[in-house]
Amino acid sequence: MIIAGRIVRLAERDRAQLHFFLDGEMRGALSGDTVLTAMLASGHALRKSEFGAEPRAGFCLMGACQDCWVWQDEGPRLRACSTLLSEGMRLRTMPSESWL
Repeated sequence: MIIAGRIVRLAERDRAQLHFFLDGEMRGALSGDTVLTAMLASGHALRKSEFGAEPRAGFCLMGACQDCWVWQDEGPRLRACSTLLSEGMRLRTMPSESWL
């Protein structure tokens, strides 16, 4: 099944491929992508809204609003909009239950 991304890559499509895991599912991205770019280009929302069922795609997209926190499988959170993706990253859209 092909999932259309929330953003569409129009340029720089010749960069090296990277793979990462999001909520246990392997996804693809390109070298130099931020975590947020990788998530949105692979067809995934950033997270669910606290105020309804709508998916969120980030707010300011530049590190000012703190709307883009995601969690690593190891627990620590990171800002998706300003963190570069690295090969094999394991990310979650919600904190691990052990961290709640």
